[in-house]
Amino acid sequence: MAKKKSEEKKHVPIVNKKSLEFFEKYINNASPTGFEWKGQEMWLDYLKPYIDTHYVDNYGSAVGIINPKAKYRVVIEAHADEISWFVNYITSDGLIYVIRNGGSDHQIAPSKRVNIHTDKGMVTGVFGWPAIHTRSGEKEEAPTLKNIFLDCGCTSKDEVEKLGIHVGCVITYQDEFMVLNDRYYVGRALDNRAGGFMIAEVARLLKENKVKLDFGLYIVNAVQEEIGLRGAEMIAGYIEPDVAIITDVTHDTTTPMINKNTQGDLACGKGPVVSYAPAVQTNLNKLLIETAEKAKIPFQRQASSRSTGTDTDAFAYSNNGVPSALISLPLRYMHTTVEMIHKEDVDNVIRLIYETLLNIKAGHDFRYFK
Repeated sequence: MAKKKSEEKKHVPIVNKKSLEFFEKYINNASPTGFEWKGQEMWLDYLKPYIDTHYVDNYGSAVGIINPKAKYRVVIEAHADEISWFVNYITSDGLIYVIRNGGSDHQIAPSKRVNIHTDKGMVTGVFGWPAIHTRSGEKEEAPTLKNIFLDCGCTSKDEVEKLGIHVGCVITYQDEFMVLNDRYYVGRALDNRAGGFMIAEVARLLKENKVKLDFGLYIVNAVQEEIGLRGAEMIAGYIEPDVAIITDVTHDTTTPMINKNTQGDLACGKGPVVSYAPAVQTNLNKLLIETAEKAKIPFQRQASSRSTGTDTDAFAYSNNGVPSALISLPLRYMHTTVEMIHKEDVDNVIRLIYETLLNIKAGHDFRYFK
């Protein structure tokens, strides 16, 4: 017999007004790969009331620590950097050509407004594109790395350089955070500052619920994931964890032009995604699933052929092998300025990480056999 609406279990939000205000501010701040420090400062300031101490490494990976003296160390991790562009070439007539910093999508660039980060401050610009009228009767040319360009209102290279723009300046989009249909959070860089937000919320819950862990908890917001998991590689060597739970985003495959045969069947609003991959330690993954089932947290499953493509791989293969698992947040339109995540998925990722931590004890041995 179907349950009546009054009998159905309602979703109880975890993200509150204060934390949502931080999330919006955090997403709107630019943290391009290699230049993440402002976002990291913002993240640490939010986290500090919920931790005992913190550490920042030479490249900017930030770590909040609870029980720093404990010998058994558990990591929960996300990455802080966002895709961006570099100034690569300035023409004599003041136009700017770019190269990628991370996996930036050239097809979405035309007509986007940007911020060019310089030592003199922020300079605004736009990705220009020929008007449709001027392309009439000719073969359409698609946007490519070779033909997209920036216009910052200058007419000469000298004028561009006087603004403080030079080769190597980083460029980010201006698009900002919004809530869509009271259901989705939308913005640029939800990949993966949503992860940084969620692990910070786990720390908040632990503090507010007065949970006493018998292990050291390292809440890691790593840099430089978008160009090869570099920040995770560095910080894993410093922490030497016993366990690592990573959170990142994965593709919602229900929108047009995505092949479920190759990408799997995953959807926003249906819960966190647990992954199966060589780097994902089976017994730790089983703990995630058992925790989700016991706590009645909806979840989905995903398989990765060789690597997860996330910081999970970096932690798993560090320090002679660290039991690692991945909890992913379904996301639409990855590496665009309108990335979308479902509110309930955000809450449920937070819940799953939190509940899993309650099921880990110091000395927990995840090996298959001894």
